[in-house]
Amino acid sequence: MTDPIKPASTPASSTPPASSKPSASPSTSKPSKPARSATRATPPTPVTPPEPPEPTTPATPATPATPATASRNASAPSEHVLGAVSTGSYYDPHSVLGQHPSGDKTVLRTLRPHAASVTAVLGGGERLELSHLYNGIWEGEHSAGFPDYTVESDYGDGVVWRTEDPYRFSPTIGELDLHLVGEGRHERLWDALGAHLVEHSGVSGTAFTVWAPHAQAVRVLGEFNGWDGRLHSLRNMGPTGVWELFVPGLEAGALYKFELLGANGNWVTRADPMARFTEIPPATASVVGESRYEWADAAWMEHRAATNPHDAPMSIYEMHLGSWRPGLGYRDIADPLIEYLRALKFTHVEFMPLAEHPYGGSWGYQITGYFAPTSRFGHPDDLKYLIDRLHQAGIGVLMDWVPGHFATDEWALARFDGQALYEHPDPRRGEHKDWGTYIFDFGNSQVRNFLVANALYWLEEFHVDGLRVDAVASMLYLDYSREEGEWYPNVHGGRENLEAISLLQEANATAYKRNPGVVMIAEESTSWPGVTAPTSSGGLGFGLKWNMGWMHDSLQYIKHDPMYRSYHHGELTFSFVYAFSENFLLPISHDEVVHGKGSLLARMPGDHWQKLANMRVFLAFMWAHPGKQLLFMGTEFGQPSEWSEARGLDWWILDQPSHQGLFSLVGQLNGLYSENPALWARDNDQGGFELIDGGDAAHSVLSFLRRDHDGNEIVALFNFSGVPVGPYRVGLPASGDWEEILNTDAAEFGGSGVGNFGTVVAVDQPWAGRPASAELTLPPLGALWLRRRS
Repeated sequence: MTDPIKPASTPASSTPPASSKPSASPSTSKPSKPARSATRATPPTPVTPPEPPEPTTPATPATPATPATASRNASAPSEHVLGAVSTGSYYDPHSVLGQHPSGDKTVLRTLRPHAASVTAVLGGGERLELSHLYNGIWEGEHSAGFPDYTVESDYGDGVVWRTEDPYRFSPTIGELDLHLVGEGRHERLWDALGAHLVEHSGVSGTAFTVWAPHAQAVRVLGEFNGWDGRLHSLRNMGPTGVWELFVPGLEAGALYKFELLGANGNWVTRADPMARFTEIPPATASVVGESRYEWADAAWMEHRAATNPHDAPMSIYEMHLGSWRPGLGYRDIADPLIEYLRALKFTHVEFMPLAEHPYGGSWGYQITGYFAPTSRFGHPDDLKYLIDRLHQAGIGVLMDWVPGHFATDEWALARFDGQALYEHPDPRRGEHKDWGTYIFDFGNSQVRNFLVANALYWLEEFHVDGLRVDAVASMLYLDYSREEGEWYPNVHGGRENLEAISLLQEANATAYKRNPGVVMIAEESTSWPGVTAPTSSGGLGFGLKWNMGWMHDSLQYIKHDPMYRSYHHGELTFSFVYAFSENFLLPISHDEVVHGKGSLLARMPGDHWQKLANMRVFLAFMWAHPGKQLLFMGTEFGQPSEWSEARGLDWWILDQPSHQGLFSLVGQLNGLYSENPALWARDNDQGGFELIDGGDAAHSVLSFLRRDHDGNEIVALFNFSGVPVGPYRVGLPASGDWEEILNTDAAEFGGSGVGNFGTVVAVDQPWAGRPASAELTLPPLGALWLRRRS
């Protein structure tokens, strides 16, 4: 940044006296999100006054050490403008500072408060002694046109500092970028806004751009200016509301924030909404980032682009990175995680939100830095390394994305430029009282652009293979978790949030258009129609929807004592009524093992053996049911205790053979699932599923078949009673030998070993509408999968 000409025993700052760095604000984010119950169309007008505002000075500036103030030349701005420039409260500092024509000469002005003398060194080596003009502004004239120059500042302490002048540089943001930002159509918004390391006019430095349409002035501050933003005020780029400044010499790793002068005349300090790296919480500054990562997953990305994920196998391991194995960062976790997922044969891993968030107890669902991977686990390039390694191991990566609401911490997005900007200004649409968060202003085109571009950012910059969109129901309904009088209807008098619907459609359509092979997944807990229907026909355009009905009913059923399950058989079978109304994913997620619900194992009835047997039959039912699967970490081995983000999983339980057996079962479920297209190729096609017998409530027995496009079939049978059932006759599609490819009661899984010796022989005896049938034994609390031998 600076080049000291004369060394001294004690180097002097170029901006003495340096103020201390602002302390990190305590987080006001609420704890974890509670269980969920079921605009403005005109963008804000930027403040670009024709006359400068009265200067607002947060502190009286130090008087420069020069004995007298030079008389201004005739072309000098008024004292009113100079005062605003000197305090960093002018909307167009470049119109005063830098070089400007003055008759047949060029006037050069620079802001160097506290300096005793200032000299401009022109490109040809000519030295131009500047005179103090006003309150730290220095001025001189030359006849050399508009050459490059540097500024030498002598602070009277024996050290002269030579620096580039930020105000001699043209804007770093182009007209096309400004136009797209103004239209709210910049699909790579992160390339236009934020902090970018660039070489500008042959000089390396950092270009700062920020959208702040209500601000009267914007300054950038950091360690590079002693956290005094007066030396680095940004220029307003016109009606788009974008502000810009190039800071020469500023390198990667520099901390920074923005100061914004609101319309009410008060300054606020904010982190950069587009920051791509941040300090480790609870510190809150943004960091000038640089990525040098070189991807090695070209084969994966090429295959992804040629694959339809909705008709491909997808078994997802959901995890909270910080508590899987506490203490491991993005790079540290790569090897053990890959080894673990390979052993379990999951096709995908889904990370709970990794965007920056101030409060760990929010699990990442109350975000402050939408474009910054949380620095808790390392540099953004370290996250790229983790995803790259997963791809090279053949494992897809999904991530939670939270476009519905954001944290209220005052140093972040909240009231960003002094008033509501990212959030809707009306609390009836702009606040989530349950979660203590703000709701985005979905009707504002620039806010919509921010969110759509953010989805693309994770898909394109981090090669994420899909986004699970959090809390979609809260976005769709204006009266979500609100009493009468706490909301108001849309323009048609309804409760639907038309702006949020439009945003979701735009985000999904754009994601699929730009990134073939990705998947967009909705966590949507109501019966909203067309969640996975294409946007061209009025649907929301998601690829998959969480099947919350299946999750609720099946968990309700499995917690009953087997003795009484015959009275609740409908809870087990009701999901088949609507299984093909959407493209579904079956979730047993983190929400099912927190807030006093206990672990999945703890919710099972019976003694310890019966609890594990119930787990085995339940998971086999889940994997055979139409739809993709998602399982939260720890469930795969029967975690005994409720999950907490504050500690690791109960890994010790794997020392017990019965829990190791459950772990082995999940690996076999995933292996059989991926190897047999009958279990996934027609997940969204009614023709790929048939009930064999869904009405045997007396025995608590259920049977159905799955079929792929080539006619290959898997027959799945489930005995949810606590005793063996048999001989039991079941109708089958054809006679012959049927291989028992899965028996959850096998001894290797911790079961009792009841079964059919690996083979079931079907004969040409019609049964229950089927041309063939077989007598077999169903193990207690057990599942069988049968495949016809060729």
